[in-house]
Amino acid sequence: MSGAELAFAASLIVAPSGTPFPEVEQTEWVGVQAAIWTTAINWEILDPRETNFIVSRREDMKNDIEILRKRYNELKGAPLLNDAKRFPERAAVSEMISFNRALRNHIDGRQHLETDRGAEHRDMLFETDRLFTFWDAVRDARCDFYYVTTRRLALKRVRDLIGNDAYYSGNLPPYVPTWRFQEKD
Repeated sequence: MSGAELAFAASLIVAPSGTPFPEVEQTEWVGVQAAIWTTAINWEILDPRETNFIVSRREDMKNDIEILRKRYNELKGAPLLNDAKRFPERAAVSEMISFNRALRNHIDGRQHLETDRGAEHRDMLFETDRLFTFWDAVRDARCDFYYVTTRRLALKRVRDLIGNDAYYSGNLPPYVPTWRFQEKD
């Protein structure tokens, strides 16, 4: 694949949605196809497993390029997949989430027994659910069998939930509202 083919592939992907492009001749198809795949995979907007059905046929190129353009724009500024390695392994995160859900069920049961503490229980449920949302996104980001685009969107959610400073400094929230269980002086 030539530099010209790579430049053509990049220009196709970054162009606004609906931008027309020249017909790719059958004799040029293999090189252009490889350049599009290479560019999209390197930019982490295409999972290598998707090459079986995205930009796999010349006659589907127009629709497939639109898919890649949409992904390019949707993932602009999203963390790259390598960021997922900064978080605990998926199995560990799944255990955290299981504990989070068990605590939530416990709090939910308690609120029916301790009706005088209803507001406190509702706050704890809200906090527990908010922490679940964060750790569920971490679990999605660490899931190797999800496509790269799904994992990058999960990383974007993680970052958006805690903010740039906490995300890039590794200041992660606990998986349950631990501040609720600290002894008071």
